[in-house]
Amino acid sequence: MLELYHANHSTCSQKVRLCIAEKGLDFEGHLIDLGAKEQLDPEYLKLNPNGVVPTLVHDEVVIMDSSVICEYLDEVFPEQPLAPPDPAERAHMRKWMRYIEEVPTAAVRFPSFNIAFLPRFDGLNEEQFIKQQEDVRPLRKGFFRRMGPAGFPDEDIEESFDQISKTAARMEEALTNGPWLLGDMYTLADVIVAPLIDRIADLGLDYLWKDDCPRVTDWYARMQARPAFATAFYRGARLTEFLEIRHWSKHEEA
Repeated sequence: MLELYHANHSTCSQKVRLCIAEKGLDFEGHLIDLGAKEQLDPEYLKLNPNGVVPTLVHDEVVIMDSSVICEYLDEVFPEQPLAPPDPAERAHMRKWMRYIEEVPTAAVRFPSFNIAFLPRFDGLNEEQFIKQQEDVRPLRKGFFRRMGPAGFPDEDIEESFDQISKTAARMEEALTNGPWLLGDMYTLADVIVAPLIDRIADLGLDYLWKDDCPRVTDWYARMQARPAFATAFYRGARLTEFLEIRHWSKHEEA
């Protein structure tokens, strides 16, 4: 039995949902409300001491970290393989995966938090903000401390945009060899970068690649055309949709 603890709009959760959908697997979902800090509840921290989503539980075995979960799923459920059979090609795929985790995954957090999550800290001064993060954040305390209650400095946003543009340029070059990042085969490299490209587009930042990277634009269209994509990115799964739903929910309550 597969159980997935996830959040609708979390890019890391989207990676795993996309992988599961590509495999055609069933799972029992447990939605974690990040705004209510359910990821920091003691019971959830017993599963994932890092206090982040997603977490996969497979027959009582707990697997953490979205990319690790995707590799685990591909090994345990080999039907519809998402990794090349050749060891050298698998190494090439993993090189992409590590780059995606270290560069665009980190870069996308900056505009995401500035645009969408900063209002959560309205009214807090610097001391209150730091105290809150120190008290409850087992992971990425430094990230939140740098953000502060007023958001990230302009230089951080500019650096994140530069990293996103460089990622698109690297993808553009790789896509000269085929429709996917590793050529003819659709792999986990495509799966784990897809939510990041989708988030950038969702935030209205796709101008960072549209003019210079037409192959990336075509790749994104191919991703969106896959049936698994619609399964993973259901209504409310994108950040703008999440914010819209939350806005109307508060409006109705008022």
